[in-house]
Amino acid sequence: MPTPHEQAQADLTAYGLALPETDLVPGGWADTRYLRVRGKGFAVLGDTSHDALTLTIKLPISYEMVQDLPFVRQGSPWYRQNRWAIAHFGPEDDILAEMDTLKGWLRQSYVAMAPKRLGRLLTESGA
Repeated sequence: MPTPHEQAQADLTAYGLALPETDLVPGGWADTRYLRVRGKGFAVLGDTSHDALTLTIKLPISYEMVQDLPFVRQGSPWYRQNRWAIAHFGPEDDILAEMDTLKGWLRQSYVAMAPKRLGRLLTESGA
């Protein structure tokens, strides 16, 4: 039986891969994976050790709004300047309660990083 964090990772990965022209590749660090659209990363999934999950996504619209959430960590100056947010869920956090939010963030990050034609297809379809 998967842990809630493993289930969330599987669900978020499947959601990301269902977006047009995406793929999943190993990350540059141990136990990280990149969701990409046409070779451009739009999410980094990692840190599944010790029943935890970290998701790094670009949030050009809602970056400031998410900073006060208890599971959002402060990134380096580069992350802040480029509006990449880091969501970290530890063993005690109810990650499954945040799945709709996280999927919305994945979508926002995808649209920000995808070629305009693909981003428009997604926003026009309401998918």
